[in-house]
Amino acid sequence: MFAFCIWNQKTNQLFVARDRMGIKPLYFSLTNQAFSFASNTQALVAVGADTSINSVALQQQLSLHGVVPAPNTILNGVNKIKPATTLTIDAKGKVVEKTYWQPSAQRSELSDDEHIERTHELLTKAVLKRMNAADVPIGVLLSGGLDSSLLVGLLHEAGHQDIRTFSIGFEDIDDEAGSEFEYSDQIVKKFNTKHEKYVVSNSQVLPRLGEAVANMAEPMVGQDAVAFYLLSEQVSKQIKVVLSGQGADEAFAGYFWYPRMQSESGTEVERFAKHYVDRPYEEYLQTVNQQHHSGNHTEAWLNKEFAKANADEFMDKVFRTDITRLVVDDPVKRVDNMTMAWGLEARVPFMDYQLVEHALSISPSLKMSEEGKHPLKQISRGLLPDSVIDRKKGYFPMPALKYVRGEFLDFMADILNSTQCINRGVYNQDFVQKVIDQPEQYMTALNGSRLWHLALLEYWLQINIDE
Repeated sequence: MFAFCIWNQKTNQLFVARDRMGIKPLYFSLTNQAFSFASNTQALVAVGADTSINSVALQQQLSLHGVVPAPNTILNGVNKIKPATTLTIDAKGKVVEKTYWQPSAQRSELSDDEHIERTHELLTKAVLKRMNAADVPIGVLLSGGLDSSLLVGLLHEAGHQDIRTFSIGFEDIDDEAGSEFEYSDQIVKKFNTKHEKYVVSNSQVLPRLGEAVANMAEPMVGQDAVAFYLLSEQVSKQIKVVLSGQGADEAFAGYFWYPRMQSESGTEVERFAKHYVDRPYEEYLQTVNQQHHSGNHTEAWLNKEFAKANADEFMDKVFRTDITRLVVDDPVKRVDNMTMAWGLEARVPFMDYQLVEHALSISPSLKMSEEGKHPLKQISRGLLPDSVIDRKKGYFPMPALKYVRGEFLDFMADILNSTQCINRGVYNQDFVQKVIDQPEQYMTALNGSRLWHLALLEYWLQINIDE
């Protein structure tokens, strides 16, 4: 993973590059006076970047659960370099962009068993590569799910005995569990890891939420952002590098919406959007004021992604778009921002580009069998407890930001009814009030809170732009 800039004194050119998977961020601002770059938007805002709202990004922000695909960001004056891309900028400000890696999503000649064996080899190699490229102790962020558990298992399989693991949990709300300790504890016991477990009450979340948002390079609505922030605070007191499981679901078909997309009818974008996009475009038009009614940019972007060559079938296009474009600006950026806020480096073996290339060559039917992630489950048999392998897919839980009630509802209502929000003029306040009045009637296709999405964007702007 990398993001770097090199000045060529002989040619008076700046060369800028970002790693294949976009694990490390690189933002820039180009004006008539200068090309400025940084690892977050806040630094560019501090040197005078235009902070007006980008209407293209706004529509995507509220449609792709906080994802704004590169090169846009929510701010007109800040862009980000696409993954697997280089920029060459000359002294006159001319920019030449080149993409140096674009994986195909086509079948190889390997059998199913060979695909699984190759997955095992590449994942083990990816884990060990990230363990060995450090001169400090490394731990694992252990959620209790298959992905992080498998990282622990592979480390043990490779001969690592002194494995450190870290887990966090929150309060339950109704039937929504706030932790996955039931499963992480099994991994700790099986591999005798040196484990730290942190429990956070809902009363502790709101006072710390502003800190997490201040460390977001862009507004991120994932409920687990604050969880990673609070977990990283504690972990950073003990070690400086961790392994995390981001990318496994996208590479190996772990999400519940993939089978729904596959069985859906309609155009490719319609099949995708029905089970992924947060709000219909018609609702978006009701949500924001007219100056931001500039077109369905999410649909246009998806059409462009799905039209790229070298994908055998619809689900191959979905997986390639997810692992090369969407994951970058959702879980990967979230974990990078929240860990680096505490000087903790998160490494993501499932995002190893050779493993991703291999995963994209596996047929969707093989990846999606056993309710998803079949290759990873086969690797795990005999290594992990069956109860962890066969459990229902979980999500790093933060129930209070999903089922918005009580003080969390009051908090979000205050943000959206604030003078700053009204004066910003982005939202249609009449529609926003409907969402505030019935938040659980406005859930996304992925079971997220649309109220939280609206509040988080405004809160991010208040903290990072207004203050």
